[in-house]
Amino acid sequence: MAAMRPSTTSRPVIGITCYVEPARFTVWDMKAALLPFSYIDQVERAGGQPVILPPVGDPACTLDRLDGLILAGGGDMNPAAYGEAPHESVTHVRDFRDDAELSLVRAALDRDLPFLGICRGLEVLNVALGGSLLQHLPDKVGTTVHSPAPGEYGLHPVRVEPGTRVAAATGVTATGVTEAQVAHYHHQSIDRLGEGMVATAWAPDGVIEAAELPGRPFALGVQWHPEVGDDPTLFTSFIGAAQHLA
Repeated sequence: MAAMRPSTTSRPVIGITCYVEPARFTVWDMKAALLPFSYIDQVERAGGQPVILPPVGDPACTLDRLDGLILAGGGDMNPAAYGEAPHESVTHVRDFRDDAELSLVRAALDRDLPFLGICRGLEVLNVALGGSLLQHLPDKVGTTVHSPAPGEYGLHPVRVEPGTRVAAATGVTATGVTEAQVAHYHHQSIDRLGEGMVATAWAPDGVIEAAELPGRPFALGVQWHPEVGDDPTLFTSFIGAAQHLA
């Protein structure tokens, strides 16, 4: 019997990718599939039902049961995925996660499933579409403003292009404002845009901070971390798009 889709009064089901890393919790110290709870909390508060998708097996087989997909942050992608040798700063590479998420995002785009990439998630989207990454931003911009210290978010403005999906999704242009303060923690970013990708937000130093695929129900990524911010607008907009599919 085919799986039943949730009714329009149900919470849209949102898959969120996760890490697989050594972790310590209660009395245990072992490898775990894990995700910062802030992602889960934001999705639930925005009206969605979060489901964690570990990078094992074939996560793409879950897409027919989902109403939206979030690719979460994480370690660096293997530069081999976009045809480059690794910079000495590249760290926490997990090839199995790269493979799973590249397959997952391509399948989601084939279905026009509402998609939100966060930090690494934007980078995976860009690489999946044939783009490349700047492997170490300090070499380009001369500062560590985008990731000031290990485990410490930076805060700086981004300029958002009016009339874009990310402008509507964040609400920053609703009153004529085109700038927002957002939380950052990344040392990489988009270099060459993938096929169909359009840059829609930038840091003061010119680093691309958001990009999207125009003409789709909801397909965008942001380099910043909205899950740790106080403004839920991006998540509520995303969940609204997923609700139309539910």
